[in-house]
Amino acid sequence: MSQLKSQKERSKRYRKIIKRISSLDAFDMNAAKSQCDDKPFFIARIVRELVDDGWLIRDAAHEEYHWNDGRGRFNARTWIEQKVNGVQVTATPEQDRPRERLIESGAESLTNSQLLAILIRSGRPGESAVMGGEKISKAFASKLETLPAARQNELKEISVSVSKAAYCQIMAGIELGRRIAAESETKVSHKISGSSDAIAFCQRRFARLIEDSQQEEFHVVTLDTKNQVIDTHQVTVGTLDASLVHPREVFRVAIKDAASSVILVHNHPSGDPTPSREDHQVTERLTESGKLLGIDVLDHIVLGRNGSISIREC
Repeated sequence: MSQLKSQKERSKRYRKIIKRISSLDAFDMNAAKSQCDDKPFFIARIVRELVDDGWLIRDAAHEEYHWNDGRGRFNARTWIEQKVNGVQVTATPEQDRPRERLIESGAESLTNSQLLAILIRSGRPGESAVMGGEKISKAFASKLETLPAARQNELKEISVSVSKAAYCQIMAGIELGRRIAAESETKVSHKISGSSDAIAFCQRRFARLIEDSQQEEFHVVTLDTKNQVIDTHQVTVGTLDASLVHPREVFRVAIKDAASSVILVHNHPSGDPTPSREDHQVTERLTESGKLLGIDVLDHIVLGRNGSISIREC
């Protein structure tokens, strides 16, 4: 079959399916397949393409599809021509198909814009997920570390493709990556030989607290007899004072880990790491409690965007 004849046949199939499903305000995949006289995989493919281009919205909770509010601007003939005459999925340049590239070459081969496009997933009329990813990547090119703190309305102003679902997917992806990185950091053997080592470890392990935490969090780092990190534990969230940080909660995790010593860690959301009077009181109280249990408090690190301080060295 010649290429021209093949394209005409594909166009005819596209038009028939689009005509059938355009009469439905909302439908699931089974309904679409029952309405259209074509191969199920081809019908599903067209539905996915409409989702990717933002004309259809997928309601994951109900496994249902409905047309975008901009449906009135949908030009079926133009859209079909674009899909059939050179820009369908199989003919799209690889750089515009981030999911396929991820499967083939791995996530590490993707650019920031391509990773964002995968998280955005579905575009909107006039703007694909790939275009949205490129816009956000460009906007945060020199300040990528601030992306986790961005609000939905901020990203929406950059790209209309950032729906509520897309925003949640972006933030969930960022947070999951952080948690995996933090867990990996903990599992690598780290020996704490002094305050400088303690500060360096805590800045890496608790980068989230430094960058965008909106409230104080108190954590404990447990160490073995060789001062190697065993694990980290969150103890409290909220304003730090001696009454909230109870020795029972701190040393419960230390005993569970069979720790020989601990490092106390908390952040100052203001950015200024200067220890307060309460910080010193908490350190003294926990140090004395640790002596009774035979568990040393090696240090107390205060983290802030403007630096980190060891209370032992104050």
